[in-house]
Amino acid sequence: MFLNIVSTLYCALYLLAGYAVARVIFKEEAPHLRILFSGAIALALLMWLPALFSFLMGFTLAAQLLAGALCLIIGAVFYILGRKTAPDAARRTLRSYRAMLFTLAPLLLIGLYLYLTHTITTAADGSLHVGQSTYGDLSLHLGLVTSLKVQGFFPPSYSIYYGQAIGYPFLCDSISATFYTLGASLRYAMLLPSCIAYATVLLGVWSFFEGWLKKPSYTVLATLFFFVGGGFGFAYHFDQLKLFPDNISKIFTGFYLTPTNQPGIGLSWVNAIADMLVPQRATLFGWSLLFPCLTLLRRAVFDAPKNQKRDFIALGCFAGCLPLIHTHSFLALGMVSVVYFLRTVFRREHKQLAGLAVYGVIALALAAPQLFLFTFRQSEHFVRLHFNWTNETDTFLWFYIKNMGLLFLMLPVAYLMADKRDRGIYLGSLLIWIACETLLFQPNPYDNNKLLFIWFAFNCALVAKGLCELYARLGELRGRRLLAVMALCAVFLSGGLTLGREAVSDYELISAEQVEAAAYLEQNAPKDALILTAANHNNAVAVLTGRNIVLGTDSFLYFHGFDTTQRRRQVERMFANPAESLEELLKQFPLDYVYIGDYERYEFAVDEAYFAANYPVAYQNDEVTIYAISARSQQATNE
Repeated sequence: MFLNIVSTLYCALYLLAGYAVARVIFKEEAPHLRILFSGAIALALLMWLPALFSFLMGFTLAAQLLAGALCLIIGAVFYILGRKTAPDAARRTLRSYRAMLFTLAPLLLIGLYLYLTHTITTAADGSLHVGQSTYGDLSLHLGLVTSLKVQGFFPPSYSIYYGQAIGYPFLCDSISATFYTLGASLRYAMLLPSCIAYATVLLGVWSFFEGWLKKPSYTVLATLFFFVGGGFGFAYHFDQLKLFPDNISKIFTGFYLTPTNQPGIGLSWVNAIADMLVPQRATLFGWSLLFPCLTLLRRAVFDAPKNQKRDFIALGCFAGCLPLIHTHSFLALGMVSVVYFLRTVFRREHKQLAGLAVYGVIALALAAPQLFLFTFRQSEHFVRLHFNWTNETDTFLWFYIKNMGLLFLMLPVAYLMADKRDRGIYLGSLLIWIACETLLFQPNPYDNNKLLFIWFAFNCALVAKGLCELYARLGELRGRRLLAVMALCAVFLSGGLTLGREAVSDYELISAEQVEAAAYLEQNAPKDALILTAANHNNAVAVLTGRNIVLGTDSFLYFHGFDTTQRRRQVERMFANPAESLEELLKQFPLDYVYIGDYERYEFAVDEAYFAANYPVAYQNDEVTIYAISARSQQATNE
């Protein structure tokens, strides 16, 4: 508990530094915008300052403390500058924030509840539990966090693929590894920055819509569309307008049988909170910077504010931080920026053109080392032609109609109703949609939604404004309120059911016996130990101990661009035929331990008799037996 408090104070230092910087740079902004930019700056510093020191001296406690000291200096300098030069921000009454508070507060509570209940909760029997959305990806992130802390290599290597350097944008996990290194519990280290980032995303999305749409009613509707809006997937759980009790029950009890996520019947437009922000940490931290970037970009290009030059410079700095946080966010911002740049050239708006050039130079200068040293090395074979995104069941139009519902059907109408300015803003997102309909940017087609959701945000703004104006034009038409309620139910029902399902979901990730076995390894195994295990995604050794395993699941590795076929055969030989292959393969894989539990017995025909006859048992419980293979592990066992 005490070390959790230490981590909280360390985090507070960055939040205060972020506010001090924002108070000077964004001194004339409204309070909520200063809070937004404060959060974005704090998160950028939390990810990048420890990383910069860790590149030089490894991911150590000293690196984290030096980063904290530098953050303190930055905060102090800007605090002094703020006292001397920063005027009060533009004042707004609490009443003027009523719409924002009533909209974001429920979304905040929903998200915080999901984080708290979906991040390795401990059951009464000692097993670790998660929710539906975190049953998959969370194990990868936990493994990266624990291996960073335990092994201290930076940039990190894959603990689930022995000997392979990582190209995945790892700063979304190093931020939690910082708190874990400071002594926080693994659960708290994951939760603390995630909750801050989630609140920043909510405020960022609101601010993006508010700056564009101006009116509170438009902004409220656009924000709810983005976070809760869905398509007609709910209709698959209806029968002639009568609810199927069994089908409704399946939504809340089945594994991914929600109205927004059933690829088998062509439902792929998932919920932003349940399926993007809660389970996908790169998306979460990427969006915490991306939406402030979109806010700055839109107003710098279309509103030409007094501080336009400052906005472009700040935009370049934020954008340059993105590749190792979330490559898709950097790419989405780049696509929108390219369209706006071409528009500016066509319109010969020289002031905006110069600003965009400055922004581009800064962003590329900061991003280039990240792209060339990490991103391009892992993703050089990722981009390829692929038409019609994930649609394998429907015609092109019907796929989007049933997945996005009224938000897609209203888009042409809303575009025709929009003025020239709104159309210009919206067109910046069309390049994203065109690219995602013709190209894949990673092995998994589903992951194009990390780009498509940014296009969707622009859709939400345009459709929200169009629907509000259409409602106003209907005037005194009888039944217009009923029509509005029916339309909103159609928009929010699928997303609402998905969030409800997510809220009640609960799955065992790691059994109590595996937790106990992992605790033994955590306390006794060398930090660089190599352990032979099965390739289950919820691998207790990789998730909890931070030690290396020979091979993890293809659910992660294949979609990160690796062909594991040969190594999988080698792992199978070591388990099933150790008498013939183990001595030979130990030259390539210097094993310290062999871990045999239920997953290993299920996946391989394990020759347990050989291991029992030739190696000492380091640890054993009702489910798991761990054999000491190397001289150092055997010595530790004997001691």
